Formats: sequence, structure tokens, C-alpha cells
Amino acid sequence: MSDMSDPLLQMKNLQRHYETPAGVVKALDGVSFEIHEGERVILLGPSGSGKTTLLNCLSALDSPTGGSYRFLGEEVPRNQSEKMTSFRRDNIGYVFQFFNLLQDLTVLENILLIQELAGKKDPARAKELLGLVGLDAEVDRFPGEISGGQQQRVAIARSIAKRPTLLLGDELTGNLDTETSNKVMEALVSACKQENITSVFVTHDEGLVRYATRVIRIDSGKIVSDEHLANDQEA
Repeated sequence: MSDMSDPLLQMKNLQRHYETPAGVVKALDGVSFEIHEGERVILLGPSGSGKTTLLNCLSALDSPTGGSYRFLGEEVPRNQSEKMTSFRRDNIGYVFQFFNLLQDLTVLENILLIQELAGKKDPARAKELLGLVGLDAEVDRFPGEISGGQQQRVAIARSIAKRPTLLLGDELTGNLDTETSNKVMEALVSACKQENITSVFVTHDEGLVRYATRVIRIDSGKIVSDEHLANDQEA
């Protein structure tokens, strides 16, 4: 359950409406919740439920139409692209369904590039992160030479290389079989615990619930349930 400390982030009555020729679409329709440091939250819901829109508002890729979104006590910028970009750069890591690795760089070089862009190049830490996701032996290989599951684990190491406060994922196991998905999620949980990273992941896969400490179910732009789980609460 949530503790007495201040929340990492807080959304109150968040709305995201779109004007369409057929009328207003309420992608988010009054969403309210808090997330505390160290939680691993899964956003679960059917296609079109609003979960990806919610993730995009969490990352400041999109601006809500109404309501409040505070992060570390400060209102998150909206409708200001430069300030939104700065917010993402300083706070957010992202793991996508498609790995987006640079094919002409080795596994290690993919991590080093992100570190360099963040002004924190550290080869020893890059190797440590790859070890954390079980890829010690693959550091000098190219993405095309390793499996899809291994590439996704590289993507996880890359996303935490910049030390984000909040790690977001959108259907990050969507292209992987069940066994590979489990390996990827185990690597992810291990990395988030060791790095003390709070995480929120969108999925429609009920099988991934066991990797979360909390499940928020969303449908038609509204939260329909919010359940704290007993998974690794000591982490």
C-alpha cells in the first residue's frame, strides 16, 4: 500500500479530449491516482481504453486537456514543447515495443551513446547495466546478431543508463513469446530494484501482472480498479 511519504507523481481529474468530425472523444475522462517511489505499476486494459494516452501524458509527450499532473511536487509543463522535452530528458526513461537500437553500433556502444547524450558517459557502468540484464557475453555483438528478447534487454539497459526517475514501457513484450517475455520482465524487475527506479508499463497481457506491485485497470478513459499486490513489496 502507499506509504506516508510524498508521492512521486500525482494526477487529479486528468482529462484528454480530442475533437473529431463525429464529436468529442474522451480518451481520458477524469483519471486520478498517485504513484510512490519504487512502485512497479502495470496499466492494463483493452485496445482503445486510454492506457497509451495516459502513458503519453505521464511522459509529457502529450498535454492533458484538463486536470492536474504534478511530479515531485511541481506541475508538469503542458503545451510548451521545449519545457516538456526538458522534463522528459531529466526524468523519464522509455522502453518501446520495437527495440529502436542502432544497428551499426555494438550492444555496448548503444548504451554508451545514450550516456554520452545525457552527459554521463561511463563505460564501467554501461557494462554493469548489461550484466544486470544478463548480457555480459554480448557486449561486442551487434543488435542483428542477438535475439529479439536480448535486444529488448539491451533496450532496458539503455533506458536506465540515464538514471531516469520514472521508467515507462508501452507493450514492451508485445513482439515476444511467453518464455522470452518472462525473461525480459525478470531482467526489468531486477534492474528497477537495483537502480531504485519507479516504473509504469502499459500492457493487455494479464500474465505480466505478477511482475507488478500494483495494477491499475483502465477502460473507456476511466480507472475501473486500482489494486496493490504483494509482489516484492519489500523491494
